[in-house]
Amino acid sequence: MAVVAPAASQAAPGPTTRSASLAPFAQASAGLLQVLPTAGAASFGNPGQPTISAGSTGSVVRRLQRALRRTADTTVTLDGVFGPITRRSVINYQLGAGLPADGVVGPRTWAALPNGGPMPLLSQGARGAVVQSLQTILTRGAFQWGVSPHGIDGIFGPATAASVRAFQRWATIPTDGVVGDQSWASSLHAANATLESAVGLQFARP
Repeated sequence: MAVVAPAASQAAPGPTTRSASLAPFAQASAGLLQVLPTAGAASFGNPGQPTISAGSTGSVVRRLQRALRRTADTTVTLDGVFGPITRRSVINYQLGAGLPADGVVGPRTWAALPNGGPMPLLSQGARGAVVQSLQTILTRGAFQWGVSPHGIDGIFGPATAASVRAFQRWATIPTDGVVGDQSWASSLHAANATLESAVGLQFARP
C-alpha cells in the first residue's frame, strides 16, 4: 500500500504547446504502455454519487471531471466547476453510451463512467507499488525531461522528487515535487496517455 504524504490539491492543466519534437517520446511511451499490462482504464462505476448538473461545484464535480478525462476527453479541466465544457463532455459521453443526452449526471451516467476517484497524492516519504510504477515512467521518459529518479525501488526519496520536478517543468505545470491531480493529468503526448494512465489507473481510489 502506498504511503501518501499530505500536500495541497492540484488542479488539472489546460492544453499546452510544445516547440520541441515529441515523436521519440511518443514511441518510447507506446512501448512503455505495452510493458505495463496493469496500466489500463479505470474500473467503471461510481456508487453512491449524487445527481449533479450545470452549476454544481465541489469535490463531486472533480470526480466527474476525472472520470470524463479517463474516457480520453482531455478538453475537461479539473476545476470542480460544472460549466459549459464539462456539460458538453457529459452530453457527448451520454450520446456515445446510449444514455439520455441531457447533460445531467445521475445514477445511470455515474455507473457508465470510469471510476473518477483520485490517484494517490505522492510526495517524499511515500512508498509502495504506485511509487515504483511512477519511477518506471520517470526513468523511461528521463531523456525528455532530463532527470531520472536513479532507481526503481518504490521509495519516493530526494532523487524521485527531483525527477518529478523535472517532469513538471517539462509539462509546464507548477514545480513542487508533489504528484497530485495536476501532475497525474499531464499528457505524455503519446496515444492520449497521461501520467496517471501510464502509471496505472488501478491505483485510483474508489
